[in-house]
Amino acid sequence: MRVARMTFFLDLAPDEYDEAVSFWRAATGSSLSSPRGEHGEFASLVPPSGDDHLRVQRLGEGPSGVHLDVYVDALGPAVEHATGCGATLVSLGDYAVLRSPGGFPFCLVPGAAAVPSEPVVWPGGHRSRADQLCLDIGPSAYPAERAFWEALTGWSSRVTPRGEFARLRVPPALKARMLLQRLERDEGPTRGHLDVATDDQAAEVRRLAALGAEPVWEGPLWMVMRPPAGPLMCVTARDPITGVVG
Repeated sequence: MRVARMTFFLDLAPDEYDEAVSFWRAATGSSLSSPRGEHGEFASLVPPSGDDHLRVQRLGEGPSGVHLDVYVDALGPAVEHATGCGATLVSLGDYAVLRSPGGFPFCLVPGAAAVPSEPVVWPGGHRSRADQLCLDIGPSAYPAERAFWEALTGWSSRVTPRGEFARLRVPPALKARMLLQRLERDEGPTRGHLDVATDDQAAEVRRLAALGAEPVWEGPLWMVMRPPAGPLMCVTARDPITGVVG
């Protein structure tokens, strides 16, 4: 199965949708597309350049979360491949809704490659881009979950020096990255959050805090932040073009 494109969806509870969309528009310098879907529940965060990779969905009910859309050349063979790798098929129509072995929701969508967006340059000169989906995986599910995502995409993974992260070797042309985090304890099904790469972490944290995000916890190379609405996010010290740490 060839992955042509990946997009990250913020799935937002009805009472969080408007505030979360306003925050992420300002956080990414994006505009909001016209709504689409049977109930107008979907929209894209349209970047200043290139094609979108961040999208929003207004849920019928909460809680808020994140899911992944994987674009493929042909839907039928991709679904067969995914279920053969261990995914559970939830529904099938114009696109397929599935869950990973650890319970993370994702969709397979027929579609072509896109032109990745560029990082935004903010006043003061620093750059940032919300470029990465991090899957938060309990230790009991982690081996199977890591093996599944490698098998599904055909991409190997590299364990980071600290050992709790594995980075999928996503083709550079996609510029939408995936990181697998092994949690210290099981906390239910696999969930996800978005990571923002920046070349000045302190400046980006200040900028997002001014938009209403609250710093929650600081790691060696990342800051966990709570937006005014919607799921947690991280600001990471990575090159916003290459995704490389440092």
